[in-house]
Amino acid sequence: MSADDPEDDGTPLEDPADVRNRLEQEADRAVEQFDEGIVDLLAWVLDTETRARIYVSLRQHPGSTSDELADLTGLYPSTVREALAELHEEAKVTREKRENDGAGNNPYEYSAIAPSELVNTIVSDVQSELNTVCNLDAHLGDVDPDDAAEPVTISVEDATDEE
Repeated sequence: MSADDPEDDGTPLEDPADVRNRLEQEADRAVEQFDEGIVDLLAWVLDTETRARIYVSLRQHPGSTSDELADLTGLYPSTVREALAELHEEAKVTREKRENDGAGNNPYEYSAIAPSELVNTIVSDVQSELNTVCNLDAHLGDVDPDDAAEPVTISVEDATDEE
């Protein structure tokens, strides 16, 4: 056996198909964990995990109906319809009637606003709360409230707008 030859320790080599399957499973798990992290963050922004799942699904499948979203998310159709009504009322999703050639039901198609627009809907609240924390001494009476500043300013820019 030469120095360039691998040592044969008696362990059989792994089947390439097994290696590929294991790598695909690990990749799927990583994507799922990434998606769950995004859903968790969006649940904070949108108030519930249900609304976050609907928002993510709409970003992936714009123009979906409530029934299609129920299938995509695994949520009950009534839950999806209720959440969509709230999100539409809050201007976080848009809707329009689906064009239909024949007679019958023309359901609404929904699309989610851009993430940068979504962030802009909460910026002023977050900024106000951060400034309250920064000026805690003024609120506790340890500093003259007139000396309190608003040190936190948040601005959101959509990088795709600059292209």
